Amino acid sequence: MARAAPLRAPAAEIEASWIDYNGHLNMAYYNVLFDRCADHAFEAIGLTEEYVKERGLSFYVAEVHVCYLRELHLGARVTATFQLLDFDEKRLHAYSELIHDDGWVAATSEALYLHIDASGPKVAPIPEPMASKVAEMHRAHAELAYPERVGRRIKINKK
Repeated sequence: MARAAPLRAPAAEIEASWIDYNGHLNMAYYNVLFDRCADHAFEAIGLTEEYVKERGLSFYVAEVHVCYLRELHLGARVTATFQLLDFDEKRLHAYSELIHDDGWVAATSEALYLHIDASGPKVAPIPEPMASKVAEMHRAHAELAYPERVGRRIKINKK
């Protein structure tokens, strides 16, 4: 798997139906764009519709933290990235950025994914050859700088 790190999804254009009453991209659609990028990453490690149907296994999102940094408006073009930060036999920890065509970061997303056996449903080990592809992606992404926004928590700082 010769993937450039971080993985980049194809560019997308902000659609009219995604614009909210404030005149910018509704928060839900940032997640749509991040999720589409994750789909490309999962395809790279072998998570396909056939894999899900034949094996009864998939990945589910357990937790996600999005930081909305700049507004996006109708017609803007963006590219989402996916960086695999860590993994173990059942989980993936990933970081993504939504980058405007002008080069600025509109939003970031940090997510924890669980490999699931749908017959439970229950968390299940990632089988071969997918586990090897995950390790390969992690090695490639380990060469990238560790993102500053990873591990943030939501809180109100008291004075």
